[in-house]
Amino acid sequence: MEAVGLKIFGFLLALGILVTVHEFGHFWVARRLGVKVLRFSIGFGRPLLRWRRRRDPTEYVVAAIPLGGYVKMVDEREGEVAEADLPGAFNRKPLWVRTAVVLAGPLFNLLFAVVLFWSVMVLGENGLRPLVGEVVPGSAAARAGFQPGEEIVSVNGEATPTWSEMLYRFAAASAAGDAIEIETRDRSGRLHRHRLPADAIGDLAEVKKPLETLGLKPELPKVPAVIGKVLPGEPAAEAGLQPGDRILTMDSRPVEDWVAWVRYIREHPLRPIRLEVERSGRKLTLEVTPDLVTTEDGRRIGRIGAANRPAPDLWKRYQVEYSMGALEAAPRAVQRTWEFSALTLKVMWRILTGRASLKNLGGPITMADAAGSAVSAGLVYFLKLLAVISVSLGVFNLLPVPVLDGGHLLYFLYEAVTGHPPSEAAMARAQQIGLALLLALMVLVFYQDILRLSG
Repeated sequence: MEAVGLKIFGFLLALGILVTVHEFGHFWVARRLGVKVLRFSIGFGRPLLRWRRRRDPTEYVVAAIPLGGYVKMVDEREGEVAEADLPGAFNRKPLWVRTAVVLAGPLFNLLFAVVLFWSVMVLGENGLRPLVGEVVPGSAAARAGFQPGEEIVSVNGEATPTWSEMLYRFAAASAAGDAIEIETRDRSGRLHRHRLPADAIGDLAEVKKPLETLGLKPELPKVPAVIGKVLPGEPAAEAGLQPGDRILTMDSRPVEDWVAWVRYIREHPLRPIRLEVERSGRKLTLEVTPDLVTTEDGRRIGRIGAANRPAPDLWKRYQVEYSMGALEAAPRAVQRTWEFSALTLKVMWRILTGRASLKNLGGPITMADAAGSAVSAGLVYFLKLLAVISVSLGVFNLLPVPVLDGGHLLYFLYEAVTGHPPSEAAMARAQQIGLALLLALMVLVFYQDILRLSG
């Protein structure tokens, strides 16, 4: 229940911030260019909070349905306008003013993404160094010549200090349909080049474990199977396990490390497991029966309620922290925003042309799940998620679909070419089509969310 609450909180926080940025873009540019704004609302429906500032004609509102927002401007097309307000009417402004006001929302989302990416780069982030531990024979990685012990240093010329950065670069190249050039460094310091086809993994939305699909297994430290914490009332405590116990065997099988021990526990719920443990130099025989638990993704696994003893020194070779100076990060943040914008458009196009799975689409449930995980992981990860969603929101709103900002820009382009705006009837029909497309998309993303939720 706590996890669900965190996801809802993360979702509402992320959506509230991004909607506010988007609508503030429209609001700020409209005010600067002389358009009178009647209401600035975050959310739809019944107002929960509303206020006005002295000598400010705008009413500020926080409404009950937090799935968007709007800026209401004086406009003769929406009702009668007082004589004194006509100079500030949106519909009476020159074409360039109206274009700037509509364009401002998506542009503010993209500029906000630049600020967020810059913040992430300056604050710095942690990750696992992309060290190759094992190459599966016959796999795409094996055919490309990867060797155990190599460190992946770049993908298509872009540095990859962590596995997550490597996978991002891989995804960007794959979505573009480009061949993937990977540079590695072996243990002696020599550089090697490997080439993978763009479809080496396939559609990333369909692949749960992309590294396994490539045939690469990360090099990770062998964490000793030593108990660090035992939860009261759980099977481990009832079996007599104590902090400091080293697990030697399980059902007479030697225990290689903590990962192998955990895997065995998970694979044997409700089945007694005979253990040999070492405690203060003495060997003891114990028996533990894992409880059966169901994970969030529907898997049924065993659990005994014990954690390993931290071994931070083992991870020094594998962990990396990286950050940039403020000046160095600025152009890189712009570049990252541009890359994500292009990647978003490429994925949309691949979906429309049937070359990418609909699983690439995500709705509120997917966003809530990601936001909850990001909030749990810390500020940097939440900022990173906000940046990615802000890019998606900005790009999506620029699509030439009626109802969206891009649809209004399409009307303005028609007006610039013909010298007059589209007829009211034509715009009404276009709005109906755009609304139908938007509703169909909402149904589709909710359907994809439900499929993910149901496994």
